[in-house]
Amino acid sequence: MVQYNFKKITVVPNGKDFVDIILSRTQRQTPTVVHKGYAISRLRQFYMRKVKYTQQNFHDKLSTIIDEFPRLDDIHPFYGDLLHVLYNKDHYKLALGQINTARNLIGKIAKDYVKLLKYGDSLYRCKCLKVAALGRMCTVIKRIGPSLAYLEQVRQHMARLPSIDPNTRTILICGYPNVGKSSFINKITRADVDVQPYAFTTKSLFVGHTDYKYLRYQVIDTPGILDRPFEDRNIIEMCSITALAHLRAAILFFLDISGSCGYSIAQQAALFHSIKSLFMNKPLIIVCNKTDLQPLEGISEEDMKLVIEMKSEALKTVIGQGGEATSDDSVLLTMSTLTEEGVISVKNAACERLLNQRVEVKMKSKKINDCLNRFHVAIPKQRDQKERPPCIPQAVLEAKAKEAAEKEKRKTEKDLENANGGAGVYSMNLRKHYILANDEWKEDILPEILDGHNVYDFIDPDILQRVEELEREEGIRQAEEENGEFEIDGAELTPEQQAALAEIRKKKSLLIQQHRIKKSNAESRPTVPRKFDKDKKFTSERMGRQLSSLGLDPSLAIQRMRSRSVSRRGRKRDRSPEGADGGDSMDVDGDTPGKKQRLSRSRSRSRSVSRPPHEVVPGEGLKNSAQKIKAIKLAKKSVMKRNKQARRGEADRVIPTLKPKHLFSGKRSTGKTDRR
Repeated sequence: MVQYNFKKITVVPNGKDFVDIILSRTQRQTPTVVHKGYAISRLRQFYMRKVKYTQQNFHDKLSTIIDEFPRLDDIHPFYGDLLHVLYNKDHYKLALGQINTARNLIGKIAKDYVKLLKYGDSLYRCKCLKVAALGRMCTVIKRIGPSLAYLEQVRQHMARLPSIDPNTRTILICGYPNVGKSSFINKITRADVDVQPYAFTTKSLFVGHTDYKYLRYQVIDTPGILDRPFEDRNIIEMCSITALAHLRAAILFFLDISGSCGYSIAQQAALFHSIKSLFMNKPLIIVCNKTDLQPLEGISEEDMKLVIEMKSEALKTVIGQGGEATSDDSVLLTMSTLTEEGVISVKNAACERLLNQRVEVKMKSKKINDCLNRFHVAIPKQRDQKERPPCIPQAVLEAKAKEAAEKEKRKTEKDLENANGGAGVYSMNLRKHYILANDEWKEDILPEILDGHNVYDFIDPDILQRVEELEREEGIRQAEEENGEFEIDGAELTPEQQAALAEIRKKKSLLIQQHRIKKSNAESRPTVPRKFDKDKKFTSERMGRQLSSLGLDPSLAIQRMRSRSVSRRGRKRDRSPEGADGGDSMDVDGDTPGKKQRLSRSRSRSRSVSRPPHEVVPGEGLKNSAQKIKAIKLAKKSVMKRNKQARRGEADRVIPTLKPKHLFSGKRSTGKTDRR
């Protein structure tokens, strides 16, 4: 588990932003209204509160910065030295010291001015003391502006550092630049380190993770190291030296035996001997990389001697750990990251060496004795020389033999596919498992679609019998049609029917001729209203003549037509039937009208009354009045919300600018301000 998470450090504002943050908070969170008429104790308390509140905010902010930044003496030595290499321990401590001094100064300023405010004798004097106190506090913050800016840069850089756990299982890769360290970590982990064919592509520590025997291992790729004095090494090289010095890890020293990195084997051997003091008490493996360009057996004798010397030095680390000197196979390994030959064996050897070393260290510690006292390992001993083989029932053996025989006999579709040409050549037969009355039917070809119809829709066991019935019925109908064909020629009709038929034919031909004439001159024929029609085609007299010729009484139809026309134009009041007898009847007020008169009056009134809203009109698409009432209610309910919002219609999407006064004017009180 990573113990240090530098990404959680709070952002450090610069001097100007720091002052703005604190003063705006003081203005928002403390009272701002004061009058001359207040008691002097109230005025003193008003300004003392502002000074104390400002000092408390400065104190909290500065304390957060001091507490969240790590103390180099309290953290792991690896991180302590790494921060010293990257940021210079003296500058780092000096900046935090200035922050602490500023915090103490602000506290003293607030204490002094609160003491002076206790003796303020007027509103003006108290206000001047408050302004002076806040001004001195802001001046102190502005003076430490460079330290705040430096700490903010340090915080940003620390947030980008890799999360390295100094106490977990770690594999450390080191060597000259461009010898294949980043390529190796890309192969065995999911890290994506940039790989380029020039030196110092890797400028900082990179971390990846790999698994071995269900355990997670941390793999660290270090920048390249050059063989030069300690004082001449730059920050990039010192990151590697720091990791080698402080991390308990398995060391993989990469050796480029092909010389393509730009450094000879002699130079790489000199680097190995200069930093071998950092390898003490750590599993060390020398990895000869780039064997695809130059195998280990093909190098010169001088270079081979140097490699053997490095191997002997690595064997000393094995002996120092309590191992045997004969285990030299896991000390010198060869591989090629290009062809990936030997990559996994190098990873497994490093993980195994590291795991063994960690187990040995734990076994030598004092805690192991407390653990061993709780365990009891029971080892059974053989009581005699008699052999006792396992007893398996005969039935179980037979069942197993039978299953093995069935497995051998049965051929799967995969076996058939491999035997008949493989995938793409062999086509599996889906019909061979059909359950049919006759096995020969399995291979019959049955069309699924014929003439655009599905054949299965027309398959019927009684289809032949039904076809015969249909043919028989069709024959009977054809015979009836042949016998029943006739044409109305008038020979079998009575004289009256013949006259009616002649009239119908004459009327039909006349209508056809009129239609043809209208169609021919339809474009040039003017539209003439009915009342100006000279032919008088649409009159009540003509309708009466036609109905009389048909043997019908036209009086009711003519009367209805006249009553409708009068009701539309508005009729005069009918003269009472008693008026014809004389003037005596005029003096009677309570005479009731006749039945016919009342009926006509009620009809006219019923026609003049408008239709109720729940009455169903044909063509509305509603079943009955109940359904129409329900539809009207739903329509009113749908527009209710729109009417309340004063919308003009469904398309009115105007959003007015609402600025309620209680939210946008005056001073905010203490409490939540989320609503703004």
